[in-house]
Amino acid sequence: MSHTIKCTCRSVCKTFVQKETHFVPVLKDITLDVRENEFLVLLGPGQSGKSTLLRIIAGLELPSSGEVTLNGKPIQGPGPDRSMVFQTYSLFPWRTVRGNIEMGPRFKGVPKEERRRIGKKYIELVGLNGFEAAFPHQLSGGMKQRVGLARAYANSPEVLLLDEPFGQLDAQTRYLMEQEVLRIWETDKRTVIFVTNNVDEAIYLGERIVTLEGKLPGKIQTIIENPLARPREHNTKSFLELRKKIISLTRLTL
Repeated sequence: MSHTIKCTCRSVCKTFVQKETHFVPVLKDITLDVRENEFLVLLGPGQSGKSTLLRIIAGLELPSSGEVTLNGKPIQGPGPDRSMVFQTYSLFPWRTVRGNIEMGPRFKGVPKEERRRIGKKYIELVGLNGFEAAFPHQLSGGMKQRVGLARAYANSPEVLLLDEPFGQLDAQTRYLMEQEVLRIWETDKRTVIFVTNNVDEAIYLGERIVTLEGKLPGKIQTIIENPLARPREHNTKSFLELRKKIISLTRLTL
């Protein structure tokens, strides 16, 4: 089956310089094609370079060597074609749910009436009806991440980048948010690149799972096509067998 390629990484390396003479290699020879509208998961332990790779795709970092392209054009900085959702709740505390979600269109100069239409659409999509006028301090962790997802979608990006967005949530809320992010993606398809260190989360969400080695510099260990049909259940034999396979490859236990 042929796939349209949305984003590519070619021989991407990244080295950070500390105190002018100390060099920390973080990524080495990352080569990867990301398909249009796929849900791709980057899986690895802490200090494997996965978040750095996501930031390079976002344009927040530049590779030391190699190239990342989107639609065949080199990524040289941030752009409206990509939106990022962080682990921390990076909301504007002085703005309401609606105000946060409408920030991207507002910065683009979208007229107020159109901003309201966009905001309403994504407030409904993420299930925050009735909370439009609430401020971030009045929301639970899961609700804050719903706002983050809605704000990312409201920018109308081609690629959504999610950096361990549910890492601060309790186990039950995390599972509910995994269900929600899949529902939102299936309703309004975009290319999604999702970073996690959680094997179960990777299997539940990903169409493909890219594992990174558990030491710096980060290198791609293997790319796994997820054969499990949706919806997926954590306690099925096929889920547990894939879990065992990935754990044996990565030595991750989460």
